[in-house]
Amino acid sequence: MNKVLLVGRLTKDPELRTTQSGIAVARFTIAVNQTFTNRNGERGTDFINCVVWERQASNLARYCHKGSLVSAEGRLTNRSYDAQDGTKRYVTEVVCDTVNFLSSRNGDNTSGSDYQQPSGNDYQPSSNDNMEMADLSDDPFKNFNEEITLTNDDLPF
Repeated sequence: MNKVLLVGRLTKDPELRTTQSGIAVARFTIAVNQTFTNRNGERGTDFINCVVWERQASNLARYCHKGSLVSAEGRLTNRSYDAQDGTKRYVTEVVCDTVNFLSSRNGDNTSGSDYQQPSGNDYQPSSNDNMEMADLSDDPFKNFNEEITLTNDDLPF
């Protein structure tokens, strides 16, 4: 199976072009942090070339710019072409099926709304939350009179 999933930041603005038949194509590079550290405790970065087609290409070029956080899902491909100087060049890139924008238009990592999710145990329900709190001190099995035994034949798996 050939499946690639990347999360990283754009190294420059996406390059949007149109084929002769009018199909939009965008090329971009994602900087992805490596998961391991070197002897100095620093993480390296991989720079992955990507391409996306049609409507997603147009949206990427319109809404994302250098530094935008994105996730890209697709497949790894290899291709070659003859350069102007007559040499054969090889390219490895990710052809993206899906590109998700993980940062807002202005470049920060918020969703753009004013909502702030409560952190930790700071959240206390108010009378306006319209919630009933369960009494956990009651034993839900207190009215059962006899013990229930199960065998392997009773289980559905």
